Amino acid sequence: MNTVFPSGKSIERKWHVINAEGLVLGRLAAQVAKVLMGKHKPTYTPFLDIGDHVIVLNAEKVRLTGRKDSDKLYRRHTGYPGGLIETTAARVRATRPDRLVEEAVKGMLPKTKLGKQMYRKLQVYAGDRHPHQAQQPEPMTLSK
Repeated sequence: MNTVFPSGKSIERKWHVINAEGLVLGRLAAQVAKVLMGKHKPTYTPFLDIGDHVIVLNAEKVRLTGRKDSDKLYRRHTGYPGGLIETTAARVRATRPDRLVEEAVKGMLPKTKLGKQMYRKLQVYAGDRHPHQAQQPEPMTLSK
């Protein structure tokens, strides 16, 4: 009996649409990362990118539990001495709500070249519209 090994041409990628309205951020990010990595497929291989494309809509309406809106900090550095910039989750939601979902998913993907390749298959939109109708995405429901 031979083991079936996926190759580049045999990998079938689908497009999924997820409505993030009312979903908890961490649980949403875990499910999205699972689909991006391809762990939902029976042909999952850790060192190959066999995952699907994911479109996340309504990122501005994602839920944060507890007091994370005021306590959770997003940090970035300008590259200059003393250039650390800290922003609360409430401020990030007001300015760039798609960044909440993007950073949560990025943190759950592998920190390698393969992880960056998987991350490129993620599209996040603050509203409920997206320009990917030509790819015929399938709606994917997650439990609240």
